[in-house]
Amino acid sequence: MTTFYQDPLHVVRGEGVWLWDKDGRRYLDCYNNVPHVGHCHPRVVEAISHQAGTLNTHTRYVHDLILDYGEALTAKFSHDLSSLLMVCSGSEANDVALRMAQAMTGKTGIIGTDNTYHGNTAAVSQLNSSKVPVGGYQDHVRQVPAPDNMAPVGGTREGQAEAFAKGVEAAIAELEANGHGVSAMILCPYFANEGFPTIEAGFLDRAIAAVRRAGGVIIADEVQPGFGRIGSHWWGHERLGFEPDIVTLGKPMANGHPVAAVVTRPEILATFQDAFKYFNTFGGNPVSAAAAMAVLQVIEDEALVANAQSVGDYALSSVNDLKGNHDVIADVRGVGLFFGVELWRDGKPATDLCAAMVDEMRDRGVLLHSVGRYENTLKVRPPCVFSQDNADLLVQVMDDALRAVG
Repeated sequence: MTTFYQDPLHVVRGEGVWLWDKDGRRYLDCYNNVPHVGHCHPRVVEAISHQAGTLNTHTRYVHDLILDYGEALTAKFSHDLSSLLMVCSGSEANDVALRMAQAMTGKTGIIGTDNTYHGNTAAVSQLNSSKVPVGGYQDHVRQVPAPDNMAPVGGTREGQAEAFAKGVEAAIAELEANGHGVSAMILCPYFANEGFPTIEAGFLDRAIAAVRRAGGVIIADEVQPGFGRIGSHWWGHERLGFEPDIVTLGKPMANGHPVAAVVTRPEILATFQDAFKYFNTFGGNPVSAAAAMAVLQVIEDEALVANAQSVGDYALSSVNDLKGNHDVIADVRGVGLFFGVELWRDGKPATDLCAAMVDEMRDRGVLLHSVGRYENTLKVRPPCVFSQDNADLLVQVMDDALRAVG
């Protein structure tokens, strides 16, 4: 496995937004979205412990908790996304979503972006841009140019939505010409791995309309922006103002317990089951359902969506204040508790500088990482219990680190 940092971090304990290494040093965690409600949240720990001490089996047996959780989760969605299938990872969820699209449409073509990541299965790895699959990309996959702040598709930020849509339309034409047709377009509605470019509601409207005219469905990969991280909405697709046919969930769903899900309309799930007869031994087991339910309840009870909005606004404003002091900061962007700083030097992406910053900040006790086509954007995505005091520490350390390595 690859590890973070030149000197890999050996962590032994976590609490809230903090991690401790084997030598007892404390680090501010500004990167991990898996512990969505904070590392080792006591209510999640108790839910897991209690259920593990009562019953844990697979979903061929009837169990109330998975139904209770399914109803609580799907209540957070609109436009008839009322059916739930639970799995163990975001990769599995996206793999299932692609098969749902094939079952629903009878077609096999898939459209994603050219700078994305959707998981590790054989099917979804065809969409990943960082490594070309052995034998090359298969003929049923098309990758369209991803939106970008510094190098917008089509050349201008104003014309980027139209240019992106033209890329999707060209992909549709190719897939129809080669006989695959279009089963789905799959996108993270925050374009997280693309470097979360600044886009507004309506950006995807023309592209989505083109996919639907071609008979395809829309899959929203909410593994990173979901569960209120972006502050203004529970889900990234709500912020962009579109209604996906299928939503996939993963990492933050149960605060580190391996839980993921696919949420869709009843007729799509029924068609999928008829075509594939899918079963997942551990997906939706009682302990997983208990952990996921506890996370939902903590998000509500501790008002973490509102916290992501208020603290995120404060943090982004504070990071913006650094631009005047550091010429290497080319762009500061994001929403809620998901934001970052893009670094350029001498008119080029400052990839090496960004890597040095990641290690320098780690050495100063703050954990974050990089993202984007050139890995030149500092990525900040902390647990959603992040506070203004935490943001102040992040900004101070970032300022000091930039002075040290810039």
